Amino acid sequence: MKLVRNGRSDSLQPTIVGRHFYQYGIVGQSRAVADMIRRIELVSATRSTVLITGETGTGKELVARAVHNRSAQQGMPFIKVNCAAIPETMLESELLGHVRGAFTDATSTKKGKFSLANRGSIFLDEIATMSVGLQAKLLRVLQEREIDPLGAERTEHVDVRVIATTNRDLRQLVDEGRFQDDLFYRLHVIPIVVPPLRERVEDIPMLVEYFIDKHATRSGKSIDALEDGVISSLQEHQWPGNVRELENTIERAVVLTTGSTITRDAVTVDATVSARTAGVPSLKLRQNIEWIECETLRQALEMSTHKRQAARLMGISPRALSHYLTKYPFIDQTRHSGA
Repeated sequence: MKLVRNGRSDSLQPTIVGRHFYQYGIVGQSRAVADMIRRIELVSATRSTVLITGETGTGKELVARAVHNRSAQQGMPFIKVNCAAIPETMLESELLGHVRGAFTDATSTKKGKFSLANRGSIFLDEIATMSVGLQAKLLRVLQEREIDPLGAERTEHVDVRVIATTNRDLRQLVDEGRFQDDLFYRLHVIPIVVPPLRERVEDIPMLVEYFIDKHATRSGKSIDALEDGVISSLQEHQWPGNVRELENTIERAVVLTTGSTITRDAVTVDATVSARTAGVPSLKLRQNIEWIECETLRQALEMSTHKRQAARLMGISPRALSHYLTKYPFIDQTRHSGA
């Protein structure tokens, strides 16, 4: 494919960091992606619990699947549970299972997701939505590796790796009393942060090519070029919906393109969230807060020669600065290795 930039036609050869991840869609050569993949490779060799954090649309499930499929248990089950999509009254039964007669509608015995994932991995998506009561039961599973199906007289041992994801700040939820601190530390064994797309804009050309190839193949089209200016305009967008939003944008462009070249007119983004005049990347409050925190950190670090000075500029303590740098590990702090 030819990506036309500044009137020059370049053939872009896709460079996938760790080609064995290609089938999971982890595409990129930025430092942030390379660091993330190195951590995936390290944790895949273990059975440790993994906590994947990142904004909506960054690809947390892809990372979870990569961890499982690079592990020695890749041939064993990978069971996904969307904690946000299952009603609270049903989630305990879904996770732990039940025996016949355990409750009114329990007309038969049913294995829970933990049992189904035995010797493999269970993927707990959006774990922050889980009630405090159920968090306590999950904590026991992580501590004892035993489950108590509803209505059962005996406990059941399970050998399972837990991979959890969230787009929320679990430390903040712990402080607010909405997430158990013991469970947080049980989950926070190996943290993996999936960077937002706006923090790795250098990967956009490769992602664009990847998605064009994917959706052109699906639709039976032959597309071999992009009009001048398309890539630069995409790199200027804030992408509040991250990689998912970019893929939707490219899929729409592929569908609307009638020839072999995607034009600028075919590539449209949501102006209501892309306008820089708004000063924030989206209408999502939490995303805006995180964006402001990142920008403040970055500017303070650029204006200072050491971290203690950056903390003073921000009006916070060095300890608080360390907390924020841990929360956003993708922020470049190589110039501030000292205190």
